[in-house]
Amino acid sequence: MTSVTTDSDSDIDAEAYADEIREQRAQKDEFFVEHPRSPIPQATRADFTGLRYFDPDPGYRFEVHLHEHDDPEEITVETTQDGARTYHDVGEFRFTVDGEDVTLHAFQAPGDEYRLWVPFRDATSGEETYPAGRYLDLEDPDDRTDDGAWILDFNEAYSPFCAYADAYECPLVPMDNWLDVAIRAGEKQPEL
Repeated sequence: MTSVTTDSDSDIDAEAYADEIREQRAQKDEFFVEHPRSPIPQATRADFTGLRYFDPDPGYRFEVHLHEHDDPEEITVETTQDGARTYHDVGEFRFTVDGEDVTLHAFQAPGDEYRLWVPFRDATSGEETYPAGRYLDLEDPDDRTDDGAWILDFNEAYSPFCAYADAYECPLVPMDNWLDVAIRAGEKQPEL
């Protein structure tokens, strides 16, 4: 289990938590096989046996407060197709993984005040996980605790659709969110 610190202690039934994560993953695999909007190309869907994941680990589930910026900066994020998207850098999550203090910026798309996008690269990127990085999506109030902390759960980290097919355009992870520490949680590198 990973050594972590959070802004608040949470009592989690580890087995029930792992079962919930596994159920979410099974639903996603089903979507990837059956749904018309699956990112898996139709020609290879019959061979798709499911995504690969790190084992669920509640040590990668953080309850942390967002340190909000007084005046969120508008940034331009390049995409995998040489495009660009605009986001607001609304704040920072600060926490500790394996004794290392880390900071991740949280972004919002213009006009989307209830959702945070938290993209990241880490020491597993390009080795165990998708080279361009992974994402977390947080929604208010679903991903908030009673005291207003956000639930930053890396067991739910996912690869963008461009990891499965070149037809998709995905925003690249801003360099502020490149971590030196390994986050061995969530989706692994797809095998297609």
